Amino acid sequence: MTTLYLDRRDTRLKLEGRALAIYADAERRGTVPLHLLDAVVMRSAVTLESSLLAQLAEAGIGVLIFGGRNASKLAVVHGRSHNDGARRIGQLRCADDPVWCRRWARVLVRGKLRRQQRLLAQAAADRPDLRQALSKGQQALAQARQRTTQPQPCSLETLRGIEGAAAVGYFRAYTALFAPELDFTGRNRRPPRDPVNVALSLGYTLLHYEAVRACYGAGLDPIIGYYHQLDFGRESLASDLIEPLRPLVDHWVWTLFRTRRLRADHFARDDDACRLGKAGRQVFYATWEGFIRPHRRLLRRVARKLAVGLANAAAAAAPAQEDSRP
Repeated sequence: MTTLYLDRRDTRLKLEGRALAIYADAERRGTVPLHLLDAVVMRSAVTLESSLLAQLAEAGIGVLIFGGRNASKLAVVHGRSHNDGARRIGQLRCADDPVWCRRWARVLVRGKLRRQQRLLAQAAADRPDLRQALSKGQQALAQARQRTTQPQPCSLETLRGIEGAAAVGYFRAYTALFAPELDFTGRNRRPPRDPVNVALSLGYTLLHYEAVRACYGAGLDPIIGYYHQLDFGRESLASDLIEPLRPLVDHWVWTLFRTRRLRADHFARDDDACRLGKAGRQVFYATWEGFIRPHRRLLRRVARKLAVGLANAAAAAAPAQEDSRP
């Protein structure tokens, strides 16, 4: 299974039998069998009929559409979701259980801190000239992990504070890994203002999309989370699922710039924003699929395991049915 990335103007999609045909400049450029497709990502102007969207959804193929200035707008079409309503009942019940939420959140935060530590340790081995800056970041992360090992799980507010404080030290070390010409001095977004933040934001967006699809496929509501709690328009459970995986995106982005597959000349300034040019997007999407494939499978396994656990929790909490005999 693979993802089809479309980043060429005047592209048109048609369904021909059980294959997706791609046309550009009125010429047929190729086909992709539907059974090989997992998702379609549209970055530029793509024309297709609404019936094709329905057929893609029926086939379980998700569609992610970028639009607007600097690709700031998103539209998502999902395939069929799981039909077990007990999973969502369990999900809702656990959202009102503070003990469950604290335990779940601690696992996520500890997983994220562990992977951040691992990234900085690998970076220190590759860049001994930056060992001092990287060791400070590792120390901040080690202290944060120690605070999450209390016998009684921390409150959600405390965990968020620990994670936020650790992020300061982590990104201070992480920025040292990039060339000065990239002007990467820390995390910024909406819009990202330097090449590294552009790559990070796009990677996090695509990862979040994979988590949303994993939720729907497992029969869960991506809106109802536990660490990221309810917020209008936010898919909180998807945000929960990707939290421990963000450092993997960080490492992948660092590798792209370290190996110069992405360079400063792949980006352009647009007022206060920075955007990734077409040549850079070709590099990004070509390498993203290889990176995300194993993590896509991981997200789906975690979502399925969570869904089964939530369904079991719902069944255990359900009141005994009354005898309906007269």
